[in-house]
Amino acid sequence: MTSGEGNQLISVHPSDLKFIFELEKLSFCDLRVVNNTEHHVAFKVKTTSPKKYFVRPNTGVVQPWDSCVIRVTLQAQREYPPDMQCKDKFLLQSTIVPPNTDVDDLPADTFNKESAKEIEECKLRVFYVSPSSQGNSEDEGLKSSSDQSPDSNPAVQQLKEERDTAVRQTLQLQQELDFLKRRKQRRNDSGFSFMFASFVGLIGIMVGFLLNLSLSSPITK
Repeated sequence: MTSGEGNQLISVHPSDLKFIFELEKLSFCDLRVVNNTEHHVAFKVKTTSPKKYFVRPNTGVVQPWDSCVIRVTLQAQREYPPDMQCKDKFLLQSTIVPPNTDVDDLPADTFNKESAKEIEECKLRVFYVSPSSQGNSEDEGLKSSSDQSPDSNPAVQQLKEERDTAVRQTLQLQQELDFLKRRKQRRNDSGFSFMFASFVGLIGIMVGFLLNLSLSSPITK
């Protein structure tokens, strides 16, 4: 059974294992195991090359409708495989277990095909990817994204034009507001000057009146 078939106990994502292969470097791939049933499901991971890979957890129990992540680590290799082709394979077995079963409580024959239990199997292939091809894939993705520029979308272009119009209107309103402020300030200044001149003139008249009054008064001996 493969991970793409329906009505299965668990599903595995992704359906293949892909490792970025570099000499003398570790590489890992995460698998998400999803329980598609209302039962507790136990799983076990096997591989044709156990010395090359480190799997944790390689055995576990997934709660109903729950999921878990399995990390498969490719150990550092000293030489490249021929044509970067990998013949390694993984097998993920699963079976229903009693509720509240802990992984440490699983019997030794849990995944034994000769037992009366129904055991499902999911086969996973392994692919090695060179760092250069990985980089090219990312560059192509970026290029594709740049080709599909938001400006080429009519709806986005319309929104951009509406935004520019709103900005222009805001600037125009700001300029009008500044003009009104300056105009009001000039009016206040002119009003203040007129009042000040009137006040000074009034004081001058009063002073002149007092001087005339004092000069016109008879001098007493």
